[in-house]
Amino acid sequence: MSEKDVLERVERARRRKPRLTDERITLSHGSGGKATHALVEALFVEAFRNPLLERLEDQALLHLKGATVAFTTDSFVVSPIFFPGGDIGDLAINGTVNDIAVSGATPLYLSAGFILEEGFPVDDLRRVVASMASAAERAGVEVVTGDTKVVQRGKADGCYINTAGIGVLERPVQLSAAGARPGDAVIVSGPIGDHGVTVMLARGQLDIESDVSSDTAALTPLVSLLLDAAPRTRCIRDATRGGVATVCNEIAQASDVGVVLDEQEVPVRAEVRGASEILGIDPLYVACEGRFVAVVSGEEAAPALEALRSHPLGEGARVVGRITAGPPGIVLLNTEFGGSRIVDMLVGDPLPRIC
Repeated sequence: MSEKDVLERVERARRRKPRLTDERITLSHGSGGKATHALVEALFVEAFRNPLLERLEDQALLHLKGATVAFTTDSFVVSPIFFPGGDIGDLAINGTVNDIAVSGATPLYLSAGFILEEGFPVDDLRRVVASMASAAERAGVEVVTGDTKVVQRGKADGCYINTAGIGVLERPVQLSAAGARPGDAVIVSGPIGDHGVTVMLARGQLDIESDVSSDTAALTPLVSLLLDAAPRTRCIRDATRGGVATVCNEIAQASDVGVVLDEQEVPVRAEVRGASEILGIDPLYVACEGRFVAVVSGEEAAPALEALRSHPLGEGARVVGRITAGPPGIVLLNTEFGGSRIVDMLVGDPLPRIC
């Protein structure tokens, strides 16, 4: 798809911008769902409007002196800060690396800003920083600048981390949520919902025991394998806040196409499905931190799957749906019982502060 086509689709999506009617910020505004999109598009995009921001991708692609640089930023307020499979430290590194990687760029350098609450144990901070260092080494990036602020006791929740990252786009690819076409395949790189359910259970508020652990991981090598095998890949998004359902809605709306998912093909671990049923939530909306949703050309779906499954992070990759001409902007789920239902963007925030 040409740059002109993408910009035209972005412009059409912009004309459908939501309205911000809330008078106060709620937890739902941080969920990644409808409230978040209304806040971002009706307030932040309106205030800072420019062509780079209007694309609403996970990163901005900047053309600097002959090079294309991917630039992103993220903040992490997960509670609790330590959970099975990870902690706020490696989450901060991996989350930022992944926002760069899904553009097709190679992540290189990160910043780290810490907001610490008075009384936060130094041993816990040392553990978080060590986790960040290990995650950065595994991801092949360096933390090269940062900042520290301390607020009074009771004015924060131990430790918050803000990161920014840059990488270089060396492939001739243009990945965008506005790039999907009818006939394309929708791929999920592995079982969904692990991270969100893990964090929820780690809070100890529910008497539920489970062996599930976070899937937090840097996705750079998996993205590289996918793009080598399927150079006509249209879009890659890591399925964090709002989960797979919200990513699919973003793609449907940005590309002005329909998305049809097959419930039987969506990979969900039995432990995650069971915990989700007890919690009353749909795994499609639960955040992942080591999974992505990719839209690839239908002809390249088979080699894409083969490539993903050759890597440990992609062993559970599945084709979960397809792109259709319509209904435009709508995600449908073909259920296991033979019916179908609309999968809307996340409303509310059933699992707050999971990243």
